[in-house]
Amino acid sequence: MKPVQKVLLYTGLAVVLGLVFAMYTQPDFVMTLANQVWGCF
Repeated sequence: MKPVQKVLLYTGLAVVLGLVFAMYTQPDFVMTLANQVWGCF
């Protein structure tokens, strides 16, 4: 893998990870996720 591809890959992964962590700051999202997980049992 070329160095430029690695940088783009890591940048993309960091953006996705940041967006996922940002979603956890939304209480509605956390409650929806908890209800979906609880619904599996």
